[in-house]
Amino acid sequence: MTEHHFTISARWSSGCRAIVALGLVASLGFGNALAQDPQPESGTGRLSKESVSSETFMVSAANPLAAQAGYDVLKAGGTAIDAAVAVQMLLNLVEPQSSGIGGGAFLLYWDADSKILETYDGRETAPAAATPGYFLKEDGTPKGFWEAVVGGRSVGVPGTLRLLEVAHGKHGTSNWSDLFQPAISLADAGFEISPRMAKSIAGAQERGLDKFPAARAYFFNADGTPKAAGTVLKNPEFAATLRAIAEGGADVFYKGDVAKNIVEAVRATTENPGILTLEDFANYEVKEREPVCMNYRSHRVCGMGPPTSGGLTVGQILSVLSHFDLPAMGPGPEAAHLFAEAAKLAYADRGLYMADSDFVRMPTKGLLDGDYLSERASLIKRDGAMGKAEPGTPPWKDAALRSPDEDLERPGTSHFVIRDSYGNAVSMTTTIETGFGSRVMVNGFLLNNELTDFSRVPEKDGKPIANRVEGGKRPRSSMAPTIVFDGQGEPVLLIGSPGGSRIINYVAKTLVAVLDWEMDIQKAIDLGHFVNRNGATDLEQGTEAAGYQAALEALGHEVAVRDLNSGLHGIVIAKDKLTGGADPRREGLVLGD
Repeated sequence: MTEHHFTISARWSSGCRAIVALGLVASLGFGNALAQDPQPESGTGRLSKESVSSETFMVSAANPLAAQAGYDVLKAGGTAIDAAVAVQMLLNLVEPQSSGIGGGAFLLYWDADSKILETYDGRETAPAAATPGYFLKEDGTPKGFWEAVVGGRSVGVPGTLRLLEVAHGKHGTSNWSDLFQPAISLADAGFEISPRMAKSIAGAQERGLDKFPAARAYFFNADGTPKAAGTVLKNPEFAATLRAIAEGGADVFYKGDVAKNIVEAVRATTENPGILTLEDFANYEVKEREPVCMNYRSHRVCGMGPPTSGGLTVGQILSVLSHFDLPAMGPGPEAAHLFAEAAKLAYADRGLYMADSDFVRMPTKGLLDGDYLSERASLIKRDGAMGKAEPGTPPWKDAALRSPDEDLERPGTSHFVIRDSYGNAVSMTTTIETGFGSRVMVNGFLLNNELTDFSRVPEKDGKPIANRVEGGKRPRSSMAPTIVFDGQGEPVLLIGSPGGSRIINYVAKTLVAVLDWEMDIQKAIDLGHFVNRNGATDLEQGTEAAGYQAALEALGHEVAVRDLNSGLHGIVIAKDKLTGGADPRREGLVLGD
């Protein structure tokens, strides 16, 4: 692609003030965004949206301001990865509880010129000095989840910023520094706290967010009450950090004053002090890995491989479901039963085998072996639930005795998808783990608590757990950024979601809805969730899925009807048309030309 540069800072410098003055909805009256003005959806208690169409480029992200930043880059002629940098920086500012430069990410990038799918691993790493007993108390018992989360000990070396720099170096054409200007301008001018962010702040107060001075000063009023929706929030400290990175690149973060400040803050927390060092930051590397791909009916579904379990587990669920005629049966209790059973089998394998493959031998190919998954599918009975599934024995010459890890990560993540005018595409899931991460705030941004995605127990029954803590290791994830290809090898669907360990279910369900039931992308995202993580079957309250309860219980499922707060964002790519959807369960928006 021809090298070209675009300047977007001037337009944003003035435009962001209009956003503050007019509010979120009024500021977004351009492109095809208006087709997504939310309307009450009868009987569900949530807002419904219509899918958005475009002919040239599109971005779908979890916050309107972030979507606008990406739109402006694409409108100016930037690539999908250029837009991704701008989107991520805005998300860090306006959705700080979910993602940012203090966390990690996985990115799938489709290069339209080379016809190559690249996957980038920007997952956080444990300190080099960490040992398997990292989260054990003095008496040898593991810390409880929230005991481990709050404070510096849960913080891993962040990878998001280096990931974006590496990917931009290969596929970006806009000036690196320009891509930070939207977030810098808005951080200086201020933005209105959204209803979702306000609700998140109030909820996190019960989990120690106000225990740390920087977070308390930023998210709470002088009297200790959480800042409310509509409050104009400025973050000049974050703006200064972004200016330094815009000028000096990611080395400012990993080898400069920012790294020093993070290390000092992590080690100085009174609760759970950490052991990160400047060497840990200087040695951090983004890794390009092989995609994990499998055939599903007439399509090829590709995702991220270890250290995330997302690509493999989504692939296993779909492979097992390919043995059943879901297209003929359509959505309903029968399909939900089969889906839940397939998910049980996949999550059982996930718990035993999946971890950072740089540290643990894994049967990656065996877990997607057709004969093995056919055998697993034969365990499913149409007339009854199997209870808790046991891990299988995939073909694998390096079999080892291990114990399963049953810890489940919590939701504190975001996902966005982008397709540019050149045909390049991004599907990126980005996180600081639990909402508001470790609660430690440095230089205007929050630090992750990603190390609690490791098993806090290093072994069980004398057998090691694959996802135990080790120095330099990356914790297992459920993030599942996905790109689907047609029979000619062209991308036809970009999808992904936040949602902790339920991400895999959210993505797989949406893939079934689009590929098997031929749903419009927005309707597929809207479709009520049915989720199983090798235990109870969760049904989404206030949706048609909740009506499956009696039928599933009659089949022997233990059922819980609950709030299932996904954040799916997707784009369907046809020959002359892009169609995008954003999850009504959050504040996302689709923008196209």
